[in-house]
Amino acid sequence: MYWRQSLVALQTIAHKEVHRFLRIWAQTLLPPAITMSLYFVIFGNLIGPRIGPMEGYTYMDFIVPGVIMIAVITNSYGNVVSSFFGAKFQRHIEELMVSPTPSLVILAGYVSGGVGRGLLTGLIVTIVAAFFTDLKIYSVGVLISVVFLTSVLFSLAGFVNAIFARKFDDIAIIPTFVLTPLTYLGGVFYSISLLPDFWRAVSMANPVLYMVNAFRYGFLGTSDIDIWIAYGIIGVFIILLGTLSLVLLHRGVGLRG
Repeated sequence: MYWRQSLVALQTIAHKEVHRFLRIWAQTLLPPAITMSLYFVIFGNLIGPRIGPMEGYTYMDFIVPGVIMIAVITNSYGNVVSSFFGAKFQRHIEELMVSPTPSLVILAGYVSGGVGRGLLTGLIVTIVAAFFTDLKIYSVGVLISVVFLTSVLFSLAGFVNAIFARKFDDIAIIPTFVLTPLTYLGGVFYSISLLPDFWRAVSMANPVLYMVNAFRYGFLGTSDIDIWIAYGIIGVFIILLGTLSLVLLHRGVGLRG
C-alpha cells in the first residue's frame, strides 16, 4: 500500500510538471528551437566554412552535438528551478511537505519534469539540425545514456538552486554567471586540442566539457576525453547533487519557517 501511494504521488507530480511546460510550449519549447537555429546559421553556415574542418569533420557536424547539449542543459535546469521556486513562492509546496509523500518521491517528480523538457527540447533541436546537415550517429547507446544522465544532473542542480533561492533574482544568478560560461567554454565550438597546455588543463576542470565530448562521441565517434571518465564524472555529480537535494528537502531548508 505504501509503495502504491508513493507511485501515485510520483505520477501526479511528474504529470503536473510535464503538463506545465507543454501547456506553455510557446515559451518553453519554441524559443530553444529558434535560438539553436540561429547558432546553426551563424556558426555553421556563415562562420564554419571560414574555420574549416574540425577534428576531421565539417564545422557544422562538429558543433551540432554541443549545441543540442546546450539546449538540454539549460532547459532541464530552467524547468526545475522555475517550477520548484514557483511552488515555494506560492506556498503550495507546503502541502507536499506536510503530506506523507517521501522526499525521494517529491524530488523524483520534479526531476522527471526537468528531464522531460530537456529531452524533448533536445529532440526538437536535433530535428532542426537535420535541416542543416546530414546527422551521423556512431553509438545510439552512448547518445541516449549521456543525454539522459546529463538532463538528470542539471535537473538536480536546478532543484538545489531553487531550494536556496529567496527571490526571483536568485534563480537567474547561477544560469547567468555559472551555467552560461561553463557551457560556452565546454568545447561546444572548438576542440580543446587547439588550446595551449595551460588553458587545456583549465578546461579539464569544466564538467560540461566531459558531457559535450561524450555526447559528441555518440554522434561522431570522436572525443577529446575518455568517455568512461565522462560517465564517471557525470555519475559522481548526480550522486552528490541527488544526496544534497534529499538532505535539504528532508530538513526543509528554505521551505519551512
